Amino acid sequence: MSKLKRKMKASATGGASLRALILAFYLPALMATLGQGLLVPILPLYAADFEIGYLLIGLVLAGEGLGTLIADVPTGLLQRRFGNKQVMLMGLLVKSISILLLFAAPTIWVVLLLRLFAGFGRAMYTVSAHVYVTNNVDLGQRGKAISMFGGTHRLGGFIGPAIGGVAAGMLGLRAAFLIAGLVTAVGFALVALFTQSRREEKRKPGALEEHPLHLLSVLQSNYRVLASAGTAQVFAQMIRAGRTIVIPLFAADVLGLGFEQIGYIVSISVAIDFSLFVVAGWLMDRFGRKFAIVPCFGIQAIGMALVPFAGGFAGLLFAAALIGFGNGLGAGSMMTLGSDLSPDRSRGEFLGVWRLIGDLGHTGAPLVVGVVADMLVLSSAIWVIAGTGLAASSIFLFLVPETLKPKYTPPPTPSPAS
Repeated sequence: MSKLKRKMKASATGGASLRALILAFYLPALMATLGQGLLVPILPLYAADFEIGYLLIGLVLAGEGLGTLIADVPTGLLQRRFGNKQVMLMGLLVKSISILLLFAAPTIWVVLLLRLFAGFGRAMYTVSAHVYVTNNVDLGQRGKAISMFGGTHRLGGFIGPAIGGVAAGMLGLRAAFLIAGLVTAVGFALVALFTQSRREEKRKPGALEEHPLHLLSVLQSNYRVLASAGTAQVFAQMIRAGRTIVIPLFAADVLGLGFEQIGYIVSISVAIDFSLFVVAGWLMDRFGRKFAIVPCFGIQAIGMALVPFAGGFAGLLFAAALIGFGNGLGAGSMMTLGSDLSPDRSRGEFLGVWRLIGDLGHTGAPLVVGVVADMLVLSSAIWVIAGTGLAASSIFLFLVPETLKPKYTPPPTPSPAS
């Protein structure tokens, strides 16, 4: 057995396994998120250079999310055929190439197609990475491991836009895409060199081949937990996505704050959020998943409900900081819960569906804010988003089982032959 395999096998001991995952898992995740963060300040300006309307600019910005929605479930099915390492590599390769090609995209329609492919790559990588960490970390250390994964996402999302803005200012908008693509390619190289292949690890001489499981079988055997936890996750992701829209809109349209003041509010909220990912993992592994999940979305709901009462910079900063605090308490919580709920024999399929459910909530939040704000007023939309946080917290508290204490056992997935 190789040295790397021995390290991975030590996952039940906790600390050693997390150290072994630095090169194999956390650094590739950071590179992927950093490459994505680099695009945040430059993509809207790049799209506007094609002299198009706001609708097409919006489609460009939403393109990756749409591609992710399309590819979430197919990615789960690819896991069984190719293995999670191989699909991770496919995802990072597709995403890296799609970003690099933006440098030479001749028309906006090519840009839209490339953003869609970037979403395909993102889905392939994130679902596969979720399967990978679930397979290689013991239940009692899973909260810490996945909250650290959430921490890498927050770090990449925090520093990526600053680097992207500097790169675009020094080298031009299109040159920044080359940097973002190469950063993503570094993640591909790290996975290729250091990530353990689960399929190869599970193959043993004389072992019986399991029957392949159909997606419908997975849905049939897990429909109860998907109905409760899945509904809660839709609401949870809606309040998480809603805050990135509500805070800037309320600050500019209602309070009349300037860009600099809005930037301070958002940055402080994100900094508080980022600082708590270690606490979130400790809470989930020490006391149970609900000790992090329920207050996470309950506190966010309270913070969101305070936004319409903010009379100026200080009031909105307090509400945004409270939302950031709540979100930080739940860093990695939805991924951890999905890992706990996923059955061993159909993990990829289940997590593909789980990811799709969360992405639907994340994508739906801007639509809810826009529709309600147009029909009524912005404050009404904020109350609706606050209600989604309260609904998520309540459903997780009363209807979703605790998956750590006592240990939750996913229902058996019936064989297609049964």
